[in-house]
Amino acid sequence: MRRAAAIAVGAVTLLAGTPAQAQAAVFHRYDHQDPYRSGCGNAARAVKSAKIASRIDGSVGTIKLMWSGRCQTNWIEVQTATSVSGTINLYTADNRHDRFSFKAGNRGRHWGDMLWAKNMCAWGSVSVQWGGGTGGRNGQGTTPKACG
Repeated sequence: MRRAAAIAVGAVTLLAGTPAQAQAAVFHRYDHQDPYRSGCGNAARAVKSAKIASRIDGSVGTIKLMWSGRCQTNWIEVQTATSVSGTINLYTADNRHDRFSFKAGNRGRHWGDMLWAKNMCAWGSVSVQWGGGTGGRNGQGTTPKACG
């Protein structure tokens, strides 16, 4: 269902924008797809990483920018405590964006959906919280840009 909505949005953007905007709005086959269900995650590697930092608790996990050479895609993976929930964001240099929310569980390992990023920069961020997020029970992390 997310793919159909993204295609519809891309079609509207193509009709409404300039040729340069239309180029950026092209929907790629793997955009907004799960990297492991698609098979793209099988031979992927982390190209950038950073700590997820909490003002109160220090480091509360790791965020990684992943790359699949086979699929020419990036996505974000997060490793944190099992009790943490949050939102993963992935950005590409041509102004595309993917947002993925996750709930606590899955042994603290979470990942967002992919965006095609052949020959362009990509980066990501994550916001996390636990215990309702009050009293400083939250953290953030951002990867450096990776350009390929």
